[in-house]
Amino acid sequence: MYGDIFAGHPRTRKPKAPQVAAERDLVVEDAATGFCGAVVGIERTYDGDFVRLEDAARRTRLFAMREAAFLVDGRPVTLVRPTPQAQKTPQRSASGSTKVEGLRARTALPSRIWVEGVHDAALVERVWGHDLRVEGVVVEHLEGLDNLADRLAEFRPGPGRKVGVLVDHLVTGSKEERLTQGLGPYVMVTGHPYIDVWEAVRPQAVGIEAWPKIPRGQDWKTGVCDALGWGTPQDGWRRVYGAVSSFRDLEAPLIGAVERLVDFVTEE
Repeated sequence: MYGDIFAGHPRTRKPKAPQVAAERDLVVEDAATGFCGAVVGIERTYDGDFVRLEDAARRTRLFAMREAAFLVDGRPVTLVRPTPQAQKTPQRSASGSTKVEGLRARTALPSRIWVEGVHDAALVERVWGHDLRVEGVVVEHLEGLDNLADRLAEFRPGPGRKVGVLVDHLVTGSKEERLTQGLGPYVMVTGHPYIDVWEAVRPQAVGIEAWPKIPRGQDWKTGVCDALGWGTPQDGWRRVYGAVSSFRDLEAPLIGAVERLVDFVTEE
């Protein structure tokens, strides 16, 4: 009738933190240190289970999976190992977004995302393909930035008909910067500082320490393949493309650029 008389009054007992499965890419904060990152793995040690978190700067740290040791949306939680059944069903797309199951074909939006070449388009599809199909966004390649002005004149951007342009080597003072200025409110140009989109793939993903420095005037892809012993640029592309499976294999400037373009062409 009186319950557990040694448990104390209900008002003095600390509420139990809910258990949350430590699914890959779940973003949590360590309550003790404030370190915030995405779950990239769980490791078993003599001292129990530890979760490995990776922050925005790609630094990783291990934290003990103790009760109420983490915060999700500012609330204490206890991380636990995902059940085997939960691991069989992917919950995240290659871009890290929530995966939409049973996706049906959607009519394409009038707005478009344009990229410079077929390799750019292939990598964007590799990582953001699911998201783009959810939103109904079509990615097209320009076959060179020199064609941008003619393509815009033909497309005629306007309200509800916007264009996002992804540009390689978009740095101050470059030809790319000059070709993408003053295009109006319905065109957004963003990009990355790398000479070629290959270089926006993390070197570790393709098994090298760093991308080689190629002298100006020499074809960049040919120079890279010669320096690394990869054969022809076609052989090199197969290596690069095969090494990318998610956003974690790409450098942050490319990730941010594509995300901004997706937001721009899909917002009302």
